[in-house]
Amino acid sequence: MLSEIPKELIMAGGIGQIFTALIYPWIRHKVFNWYEDVKQLKPLNQEIAKTYGRYIVGLNFGFGLIALMLPISLQNGSPLALAITGLIAAYWVGKVATQFAYYPMYQIPQKTLFKLGSYFMNGLFGYFAILYSWLFINNLL
Repeated sequence: MLSEIPKELIMAGGIGQIFTALIYPWIRHKVFNWYEDVKQLKPLNQEIAKTYGRYIVGLNFGFGLIALMLPISLQNGSPLALAITGLIAAYWVGKVATQFAYYPMYQIPQKTLFKLGSYFMNGLFGYFAILYSWLFINNLL
């Protein structure tokens, strides 16, 4: 193992991921008016979009629970720790990459709360990407 990561940093990541899961529906509704946009899709596509939205919330919540309940197990070097941290790292690194490559920030309403919120959420996403990449590399070594 390269270096032990304090379990408090892992648990903070877990709390952040649970927060992300809980706030995500509000962000879709208040910031992006997502539900109105989805209504313009065909009924089957509406359900597909809603299902993927639920998957995102579920994954964020589940990853958060894992980090809160098993912070030591996420860095014990086992094949399962390697697989789980690799999966979560890929998820968050992919999220950060997509956030900056495909989601232009000018679409966020210019209210101060939303602007500050976008910086905060992007900071959280970056934290998750770094944390789980660090855990993955530690487990790999």
